[in-house]
Amino acid sequence: MPSHFPTNPTSTPTPNSDDPTSSSDNPNAARSPKTTPSEMWNYLWIPFLISLSKELSLAKAQSPILLPSQLGVGPSDSPSTRCTALDPKLNYRPVIGILSHPGDGASGRLSNASTASYIAASYVKFVESAGARVIPLIYNEPPDVLFQKLNLVNGVLFTGGWAKSGLYYDIVERIFQKIIEKNDAGDHFPLYATCLGFELLTMIISKNKKILESFSAENMASTLQFTENTIIEGTVFQRFPPDLLKKLSTDCIVMQNHHYGISPERLQENPNLSSFFKILTTSTDKDNKVYVSTVHAYSYPVTAFQWHPEKNAFEWGSPMIPHSEDAIQVTQHVANFLVSEARKSLNRPPVRKVLDNLIYNYSPTFCGKAGNGFDEVYIFTQPSLAHL
Repeated sequence: MPSHFPTNPTSTPTPNSDDPTSSSDNPNAARSPKTTPSEMWNYLWIPFLISLSKELSLAKAQSPILLPSQLGVGPSDSPSTRCTALDPKLNYRPVIGILSHPGDGASGRLSNASTASYIAASYVKFVESAGARVIPLIYNEPPDVLFQKLNLVNGVLFTGGWAKSGLYYDIVERIFQKIIEKNDAGDHFPLYATCLGFELLTMIISKNKKILESFSAENMASTLQFTENTIIEGTVFQRFPPDLLKKLSTDCIVMQNHHYGISPERLQENPNLSSFFKILTTSTDKDNKVYVSTVHAYSYPVTAFQWHPEKNAFEWGSPMIPHSEDAIQVTQHVANFLVSEARKSLNRPPVRKVLDNLIYNYSPTFCGKAGNGFDEVYIFTQPSLAHL
């Protein structure tokens, strides 16, 4: 095939009578001259340049990711440049108290002691992942010890579980009252209540221990449906990116595991509940019954979840737990909000007392080999001998 590009005349071979291709008897002699390396380059380099030009044009059309210095902004090269000063009003060493739950978290396989209580390690990791430390509030330790510990923390987390009566209920109620008192006294002191924690708050605030309803929402992933005209500013969802907020309502990226809850209608009908909590989201169980899944207090930094934000990133016992990147982001954003609220706490307890009571003084037990339940738990088999 003849070239469409001009060739260098000096590279064209001179007819040679000794060369059979130059003979007039060769019908291809006039249109198939011998190709030299120089001519081959002509066939290759121009298409290469055209292709390269297209690549460069495409690259220029795309928006590059530039560093601040490449945009002409950012700190100067002056040796006197200093980092931005931290806000002196915030506590950058927050501590969260997590209330233990009766039992060993493994149906007695790890400890059958009557005094045993546990905290699933996923709650501890959840708090630590957002930049806080944990002090266990052992529900059956002497009350004076427990409530001295409450004075060492900047917020509280109530976990999931099953206990809805007896000493556990009483301790949850007393801690909740203390949290309200702390906030009324001017300390911004947050509370997160998950699953059972949500149910207990519902019973306590409504003053009705029989207010809960039955739902079939055990071991299932679900969506969260935002209530109409929901305002998320100041709530746990305020820092979620718009695309993730949308996916919450379309993708099953939160974990549910409960048999009880409360419908939006019943919550609204109770004046104590409806005046304390605003409904942020609802979800649907396996029988298409709608229940309240997230609430936020009107006047206090109190958030309650019927779902489990800690499980996505830190539990593996159930195949129904979502582990997608979006699901992990949900865990991270929810944890970050709790700790950001705890940083606003005015409480600055003695450092030594905090260190003496941190969860680091205990060791978790791996129980995930059973293939279900929690992966790790902290077990407390006797009243704490904490240094207070």
